Amino acid sequence: MAEYDYDLFVIGAGSGGVRAARIAAGHGARVAVAEEFRVGGTCVIRGCVPKKLLVYASHFAEELHDAAGFGWTIGEAKFDWAKLRDFVASDVDRLERAYTNTLDSNKVEHFAERATVTGPNTVRLASGREITAKIILIAVGAWPVMPAFAGNEHAITSNEVFHLSTFPKRVVIQGAGYIALEFAGIFNALGAEVTVVNRSDQILRGYEEDLRTRLLKITQERGIAYRFNSPIERVEKQGDGRLAVHTAGHPDPIIADVVMVATGRRPKTDGLGLENAGITLGKNGEVPVDAHNASACPSIYAVGDVTDRVQLTPVAIREGHAFADTVFGGTPRTIAYDHIPSAVFSQPPLAGVGMTEAEARSAGVNVKVFTSDFRPMKNMFASRPERGFYKLIVDADSDRVVGVHMIGPEAPEILQAVAIAVKAGLTKADFDATVALHPSMAEELVLMR
Repeated sequence: MAEYDYDLFVIGAGSGGVRAARIAAGHGARVAVAEEFRVGGTCVIRGCVPKKLLVYASHFAEELHDAAGFGWTIGEAKFDWAKLRDFVASDVDRLERAYTNTLDSNKVEHFAERATVTGPNTVRLASGREITAKIILIAVGAWPVMPAFAGNEHAITSNEVFHLSTFPKRVVIQGAGYIALEFAGIFNALGAEVTVVNRSDQILRGYEEDLRTRLLKITQERGIAYRFNSPIERVEKQGDGRLAVHTAGHPDPIIADVVMVATGRRPKTDGLGLENAGITLGKNGEVPVDAHNASACPSIYAVGDVTDRVQLTPVAIREGHAFADTVFGGTPRTIAYDHIPSAVFSQPPLAGVGMTEAEARSAGVNVKVFTSDFRPMKNMFASRPERGFYKLIVDADSDRVVGVHMIGPEAPEILQAVAIAVKAGLTKADFDATVALHPSMAEELVLMR
């Protein structure tokens, strides 16, 4: 008889956990997964996928407005939040089925209940069943942080925003990271009055400064209001159901229909029982792991947002795959965390890969900067005078392009291809030697001199 019930037991069926389970099963392991909510995890169920659908929907507001400049006569346009919300929910259902089918087709058993760690090789399901496993993988992801302020029970997070019963006329969003600004752009484009409040005076900390400055200006011109150095102190529900949002340093509250908090995410390890396996969590609740995703307990590994390394779905997927190949495939490998492309689906979007100018100078790089400031053709007939901006960070000693950052229409789509060039170590001369694709916005990348 087998010494354990399973070779691998995965806690969490998000992108990283499902990938690890599938690849490990492909290597011949007996695998099971426990998921307390829905198969698919944050990205599929309550994150990047449904959010991107809302972004697409919100783009139609300006597309319909701009159409007149291109000769189109558009009749009365009306937006139906319930129809959009329900469509997004139906697509989430479709994706959940696809992820579940992936587990089934790879003969991965899955339990629709919470699992906790009770020892180095044991887990307990919420139903009370005890299960043993040679290896346990923690892939439970992260969870939105809700700050402590009076009336925070009236606020929502990115988890609940997809299920609003009606579209709000006024929205207050606390935070100025990518989640906050993406939803600020969505609500603003769809017609809500949006106010962003933040405890500091910066947006998108860590991103290229020139892009942050430009995005702030553009979003203000689009009607998004900001209160900097002014976090929420309390939220009071009025008799008519509206919310009075009191922020630091301002005597007058902001009246809102929805208050959304987007101040970061924390690894979802509370009550997981990792102390029963001798694992001490990090200061943010993360599971500390080495380059091979191994924790302090030899039989327990962790991948994805729960490790608090890089909270991105593609990174979690690669970590899960590398874990399975290392532990069950006999081909140990690690993940490189440099040159990871990222995007903010704000309006307009921005994207970047490699070092920012500040990071490069701090690292002692002999920096040479190339920029292109232009008005995209798509905006020529629009009433918005918004301009695109691309920035190349070059190591003058080697001529290598060590960073590319851009803001403007379709910036994330363009950036993905550029990330290959940066990862490959191509030089500015390589960029210059590439023939431009005209007319396009992307051609600006090879025309900077």
